[in-house]
Amino acid sequence: MEKKYVKLQTEIPGPKSKEILERRNKYVPKGVSNNSQAFVKKANGALVEDVDGNIFIDFAGAIGTINVGHSHPRVVRALQEQASQFIHTGFNVLMYESYITLAERLAELAPGDFDKQVVFFNSGAEAVENAVKIARKYTKRQGIISFTRGFHGRTLMTMTMTSKVKPYKYEFGPFAPEVYRAPYPYVYRRPDGISEQQYSDMIIEQFEQFLVSDVAPETIAAVVMEPVQGEGGFIVPDIAFVQKVREICTKYGILLVADEIQTGFSRTGKYFAIEHFGVVPDLITISKSMGAGVPISGVIGRKEIMDSAQAGEIGGTYSGSPLGCRAALTVLDIIESENLNERSQKLGERVMEKMQLLAERFHCIGDVRGLGSMCAMEIVKDRQSKTPDKEGVGKIVKAAGERGLLLLSAGIFSNVIRLLMPLTITDDQLEEGLDILEEAFEAVYGHAVSAGR
Repeated sequence: MEKKYVKLQTEIPGPKSKEILERRNKYVPKGVSNNSQAFVKKANGALVEDVDGNIFIDFAGAIGTINVGHSHPRVVRALQEQASQFIHTGFNVLMYESYITLAERLAELAPGDFDKQVVFFNSGAEAVENAVKIARKYTKRQGIISFTRGFHGRTLMTMTMTSKVKPYKYEFGPFAPEVYRAPYPYVYRRPDGISEQQYSDMIIEQFEQFLVSDVAPETIAAVVMEPVQGEGGFIVPDIAFVQKVREICTKYGILLVADEIQTGFSRTGKYFAIEHFGVVPDLITISKSMGAGVPISGVIGRKEIMDSAQAGEIGGTYSGSPLGCRAALTVLDIIESENLNERSQKLGERVMEKMQLLAERFHCIGDVRGLGSMCAMEIVKDRQSKTPDKEGVGKIVKAAGERGLLLLSAGIFSNVIRLLMPLTITDDQLEEGLDILEEAFEAVYGHAVSAGR
């Protein structure tokens, strides 16, 4: 297929990337993983050029960090302007107005008809850590509940809360105390012979039993939930489950924390994914696409909860940096002026349509799911056993990269292909990327696949 946007001048990785890769292997530990062996030279919108002149279409989006696209001109201008004025003072030393303005805007956008406050940090894990600290401070309780397949970070607390053992937890213990893991719905892998409604009822019952058999609800400070599980495989829960969790939290005085690190800022077609479920959380953690690639994160919450910590108990040297605040303010402007919530919904519809067509051809695709433009395919060895095919996903990702498409895997079994293209991608770029995705499947599985494959 002749490509309009993808330009491949060399094999992947090319000679210049290989040279840098040798230096990387010498001086950077292997514990830092790399999805691609190429090295970037520049990126714009949904296109990335490496040091060898190869141009890729980006369906990875820096793990969901670039919803407004790479190097959006308005973000670049805002950063240049800010850098020319001052780069850093430390908000706890000398304040700056952009921090306050960003807090105001996010408090207004976040769901909930009550007074809110906002505090900023550096990374998603740091936001979750501080949400836990705030919840414990307010409730005077210690217990934290996260969910099976959830991902919240790689610090001690967030690693403990994270479900996937390898590569995130293996041999890194002991872990933080007073963290409990509850069941979370996974419709595709529900037991045979029961309907989706029966399965939903069963998981809700299991959650209620969990609060009897595993931990007393009166000891729990917060339940931390991804509205759509990201690293867990883009698992979308049913509305009834999320609403029941909210109901139980309210009943026992437990804070509900929506972890919107990957789902926020228009990825699902709304500013916050939790808005799809008709519930209002007490705290929301944010990061990733909030800063268009500039490190910044935050916690949004009820004023009385957020104000429970005393001066100096939360914060950090670089928390809510001037560059991060300016980038985030510009991201909010772009989402509004370019209608990215609506764009996300339309992108998701087209992506889901394409993935359904692929599923008709390739029976290695066991499930297609998503919310807005947060879409994924689960790859299995056969549809009857649903045996995860991690190796197949690795081959697809490699074949796509060799053809100029950047992809990411996900899932507790590493057998899910997740799509996180920038929401500013053009229709033509999207279609070319989807065509390459199909070519990658053909390269791995052939043009026709039997139902038993």
